[in-house]
Amino acid sequence: MNDYVEARFDISPCDETSTDLLAALLCEKGYESFVPDETGLTAYVKQELFDADAFKEVVNDFPMEAVIDVKWTTVEGRDWNAEWEKNYFQPIVVDDACVIHSSFHKDIPSMPYDIVIDPKMAFGTGHHQTTSLIIRRLLQLPLEGKRVIDMGTGTGILAILAAMRGATKIDAIEIDEFAHVNAVENVKINNHPEINVILGDASALESLDNADFFIANINRNIITGDLKSYTARLNPGGIMLLSGFYENDIPVIMEEAVKYGLKESGHTTCDNWACLQLTTEA
Repeated sequence: MNDYVEARFDISPCDETSTDLLAALLCEKGYESFVPDETGLTAYVKQELFDADAFKEVVNDFPMEAVIDVKWTTVEGRDWNAEWEKNYFQPIVVDDACVIHSSFHKDIPSMPYDIVIDPKMAFGTGHHQTTSLIIRRLLQLPLEGKRVIDMGTGTGILAILAAMRGATKIDAIEIDEFAHVNAVENVKINNHPEINVILGDASALESLDNADFFIANINRNIITGDLKSYTARLNPGGIMLLSGFYENDIPVIMEEAVKYGLKESGHTTCDNWACLQLTTEA
């Protein structure tokens, strides 16, 4: 069943910082899609992953001064593409170089990189700051002829852009079954057979060849827990791009990263979200 729980959080006072922080905390509980608005946040989690106690724990331990009213309901499996078309997903342009849109959009501006994403319920349309931060990095990096691993690929958007920028072999790993299917569909829509979409977690890295670039847009706790496995699959002199966390999480990640010989080579931020670039010794 492709059923979800739709959780609604009305936040007072509400601003972008509070909805972003709440989304980050819910992401750690398995929530995978978020729709902020002026009064709060709507979040979605697979029905089998929904835990009412964990749900209440996030609200009770929320670190900002705010009153949060919550409610939830089960949403039966449906055509998620139609839902995104009707309610949420609009075309996005990044740095006047990359346009991300769905197959149902019309009048798309012409850009060097044109990515078609039919997102269903998977994370990664380019609208969230973490996705767009990595996109900006990928637009600047020399990917021609390189090998790339995209951990937690979601819709496959970052793997697809890497392929468009000339990467010759991309392994894209996704733990969620429905997101995996969606990534496979998006890779096919964009005609990039060089992308190998894998269903699995960090253990899937053991069977892969090393990469020149390693991407992970997940969350802080998963990144710090799996960073050793990530580094083991990065070539000497390789570059790692990490996002899915806040700027003030960087010291926590760097504390773990230095254990494996990784050094910071820069970071960018947007609305307190961060993209951290790390390198290994050549």
